[in-house]
Amino acid sequence: MDVTLANAPDFVRNYHPFDSLSEEAMAQLLDGVGVETYADGTIIFGFGQDVDALRIVARGEVDLLSPDGDVISQVHGGDSFGSRALFNDGVANQSARARGDVSVYTVAAATFMELVEASAPFKAFFGRFLPKQAEQAPNADASLVGIALRDLMTPNPITVPLGTPVQDAASIMADKHISCVLVVDDGKLVGLLTTGDITGRVVAQARDPRILVDEVMTANPMAFAPDASGFDAMLAMSSKGIGHLPIAEDGNPVGIITRTNLVRRQQVSAVYMIGDIRRLSDTAKLADVIEQAPALLVQLVGSGVPPHEIGRVMTSLTDALTTRLLEMAEETFGPAPVPYLWLACGSQGRREQTGVSDQDNCLILHDDFEPSSHDGYFKDMAQFVSDGLDEAGYFYCPGDMMATNDRWRQPVSVWRGYFENWVRKPDPMAQMLASVMFDLRAIHGQMSLFDGLQETTLDLASKNSIFRAHMAANSLKHTPPLGLFRGFALIKSGEHKDTVDLKHNGVVPIVDLARMYALEGAIGAVNTRERLEAAREAGTLSKSGASDLIDAYDLISTMRLRHQARQIRDGEKPDNFLAPSRLSSFERNHLKDAFGVIKGLQSALGHGRSAGG
Repeated sequence: MDVTLANAPDFVRNYHPFDSLSEEAMAQLLDGVGVETYADGTIIFGFGQDVDALRIVARGEVDLLSPDGDVISQVHGGDSFGSRALFNDGVANQSARARGDVSVYTVAAATFMELVEASAPFKAFFGRFLPKQAEQAPNADASLVGIALRDLMTPNPITVPLGTPVQDAASIMADKHISCVLVVDDGKLVGLLTTGDITGRVVAQARDPRILVDEVMTANPMAFAPDASGFDAMLAMSSKGIGHLPIAEDGNPVGIITRTNLVRRQQVSAVYMIGDIRRLSDTAKLADVIEQAPALLVQLVGSGVPPHEIGRVMTSLTDALTTRLLEMAEETFGPAPVPYLWLACGSQGRREQTGVSDQDNCLILHDDFEPSSHDGYFKDMAQFVSDGLDEAGYFYCPGDMMATNDRWRQPVSVWRGYFENWVRKPDPMAQMLASVMFDLRAIHGQMSLFDGLQETTLDLASKNSIFRAHMAANSLKHTPPLGLFRGFALIKSGEHKDTVDLKHNGVVPIVDLARMYALEGAIGAVNTRERLEAAREAGTLSKSGASDLIDAYDLISTMRLRHQARQIRDGEKPDNFLAPSRLSSFERNHLKDAFGVIKGLQSALGHGRSAGG
């Protein structure tokens, strides 16, 4: 798709949080959209410079740099950057540099700020960059507490002796592509010289570049021992405004820590994993990258990241892997004979993946598709991608809900027929299939093939009371595990004896309820939490009912993720079966309350009453 103003609506609607905007808000956004292009290596904005717009990457990639020039993250197609600066009075606290030829859509600062105030999902997404939250960043990652600096540092740091000319030190930094050198005297650490020191203390003051490092370095810099914790280092660097921290043992420099070292161990490590995925062309190496996902999950849970955000981060890895496998399939089998669109359903479609995931996907093909001449290509593509996902740990769907199944690899006209028949003839199989397919989300290909399909189907469903009644009955099949007198109804035998299934008896009932409320209001969101929020706004779910169900969803999801994180730390395979005996009395009571909320709303739905009213 060309990066033009005319194509901006179709592009931005495919990415979160823009896909959550109302029609009125979307029109407001598009009214202020512009287009900018940059050549490879161009500085889009520099540290301390004014930033006048949010920028959405439409083509290419953008490196975000620390004040010292270290790459701290990368921004890819559909991602945005500049919001931190806009919340910081329009002043950039990092630099942005084009990697390759880059095209971006711009959203004027005033328009962006108006949308933040007017759209709750928009504000929730960008609100993490608000100053009051940024001030809490030093304490954000408790996962660094147990990591020693020797496991984080860059070992064998580059050193120069006292008496070295600054120009010589600068040449070493340029040759080694580093942003600092340590200054030593008889092997002992005595100073630190950074590119920032050279810029501010030599170049800016027009001093002779042959001046000695002794005169411009930071003398006797703060240093930590290699056994100190990563959290202590992060806290010190944040509070002191330090970008480089020497690691010394008995006065001898043995390593260096930069903000980049710490950032790579925090949430942004997902960005580096995605960057690796996009560069690799070997399924075994791609699987190696995804092997880091459990450690990332543990880190996110330990950092107190909200469960819905963890779901987005984990799903972003699957999306990136799926896209790369599709690109590799085209490289292997040649260009597609007709336009196609690969979609995910299930937890990936809803952006709710955790530590346990199978694959649910399908292909929508252009109506020019001819089975006899084209299906062999798409069958090979589907097998290639599904095999690659399985190799990476996303096991084949037990129900064969995959594009490898001929039924789920069809042209647009057939898909329209599927949905229309399911709505008009809601037998049990139709209810099950509709439940899965209402969670579809486009991943890669010609996005326009999905245009109108979801809207038309939602309109049909919302107007068909018989279909909705069948779907309501279907949504009551998974019930919370509460017994008499609000005790837990535990699994009585087998491998998971004396546990509760937090997925099928906790999360799934809420997912099903949220889908029902979305159908009633013809709500296009597929993420469960977004559906509940939208249903509250649309009035298909009362405000009190929505608040209670969102709280229940967050609590059960948090307990589920903590359970999986503990299993991963203990070297076990993560699952969804939690023994209430492992919980405190306080936690058990809250879990019972959450299950009670689900039971109450299911009862209201079963009796045809206003949900939560």
